[in-house]
Amino acid sequence: MLKKETDENLFIDKVVHISRVAKVVKGGRRFSFSAMVVVGDGQGNVGFGLGKAHEVPEAIRKGVEKAKKSMIAVPLEDGTIAYSVNGRFGAGSVFLKPAGKGTGVIAGGAVRAVLEAVGIRNILTKCIGSNNPHNAVRATMDGLAQLQSRDQVASKRGIQAEELSI
Repeated sequence: MLKKETDENLFIDKVVHISRVAKVVKGGRRFSFSAMVVVGDGQGNVGFGLGKAHEVPEAIRKGVEKAKKSMIAVPLEDGTIAYSVNGRFGAGSVFLKPAGKGTGVIAGGAVRAVLEAVGIRNILTKCIGSNNPHNAVRATMDGLAQLQSRDQVASKRGIQAEELSI
């Protein structure tokens, strides 16, 4: 887990997956790398990016830049999410369920990276279908993007948040 001080914000960078790609040309093989990176601030903002380059550090740097551009805000409640949600991408599906204090992050590698970067401390998850890291990250992001805060639900229903009983 890397923490970097940039733009007055503290970002948590996590490399989820690095793959080496070979292109066969006349003189032999040309290798390049792709890196899936998750960036979060630990306060409810998270993004992911895929960087490709001929060297690993350059691929990670590109992935971090793309991740910062694709950040989304996630409403958190006391270190967890407000309700259960199912995120889908491709053949992969990720089930996210809120948990009580002291439970911790019960998740696999790719899903764990996203949840720790966003700042969730207690949650239960299950990958259903494909557990490919790319699909798992995108499905987790889809699930987190579906979450709404109490105020957002209240405004959609046209009532005050205090009147809302969820």
